[in-house]
Amino acid sequence: MSASGSLTLILIMSIAVLAPLLAHGVSRWLSVPLVIFEILLGVLVGPDVLGWAAPGQVIDVLGRLGLAMLMFLAGYEIRFDRIGGDTLKRSAAAWLIALAAGLTAGTLLAQGGGFGKGVYVGTALTSTALGTVLPVLRDAGDLRGRFGSVVMAMGSIGEFGPVIAMALLLSGRAPARSAALLAAFGVLTAAAVFWALRPKAPWLSHVITRTLDSSAQFAVRLVMLLLVVMLGLAQALGLDVLLGAFAAGLITRLVLRGAAPDSGEVVLSKVEAMGFGFLVPLFFVLTGIQFERAGEAAALVGAGMISVLVFPLLALRLRSGGRRAGVQAGRGERVPVSDGESW
Repeated sequence: MSASGSLTLILIMSIAVLAPLLAHGVSRWLSVPLVIFEILLGVLVGPDVLGWAAPGQVIDVLGRLGLAMLMFLAGYEIRFDRIGGDTLKRSAAAWLIALAAGLTAGTLLAQGGGFGKGVYVGTALTSTALGTVLPVLRDAGDLRGRFGSVVMAMGSIGEFGPVIAMALLLSGRAPARSAALLAAFGVLTAAAVFWALRPKAPWLSHVITRTLDSSAQFAVRLVMLLLVVMLGLAQALGLDVLLGAFAAGLITRLVLRGAAPDSGEVVLSKVEAMGFGFLVPLFFVLTGIQFERAGEAAALVGAGMISVLVFPLLALRLRSGGRRAGVQAGRGERVPVSDGESW
């Protein structure tokens, strides 16, 4: 790593330490998601403002690993037993309606740029930043409940619907070939899920339990193996690696549930510590550093960043208002609110 790369990494990790302190200080007046401080501070030290930090090859690789870790954890947190088929159907239908509206708006906004440009803009308008939604839900304490499960399900459709649409329409391959590759990935993922659901040998649970507190850390190494295998599979098929990371999360939950039901949460806490302690904040800070203020692409990225800054604040405010309304309706007692949870 060059001297400039080392300085950039030091700045990024300094911001990673400073951001929680700022979020904690501001929380007395306003609940601001942590990722907002990470992105804004990244913009501040980036090339277009102070010019203290600049992307580099090593930093970029770490940033991509951070995004992959976010998608992995998002896949891990999807619990199909809590959301049922009806929620997924409504999520898919809502996204398809949004896609139709987005393609129409994108084509009109393209101003003669053609259908291809309209597809870029339209799919961008329907995309959900699941990587941003996950830490916001987690920090708000809503991730593990019914509300979090439903939001994650809808966010998953909004995250990977555009990825699939872009793969089919704008990958440079024939749509039939892209569809075949997506189908192949789906079949291979289904085969991995089938393997994960099969009963595991007793020795696997024994090894996981015995190495939880040792330097071997077998379970964590197994999780990382599943992640890189699915990333490699997606890349080999010419697909977005985020699909592989998300699928790895789904598979890992099933593997740990079958092999080590009593140790799964401990293993997850270790993986989360590695992700949220290093890779994930690095990704968000790097997102701010890489923001450039020029051209149409910057306009789209800027609009996306504004939505990341504004929408979580509005959602948290509405969520807290709904909780207060539920408590008041019960005259101070905890009563079920609209999402099916009890408060």
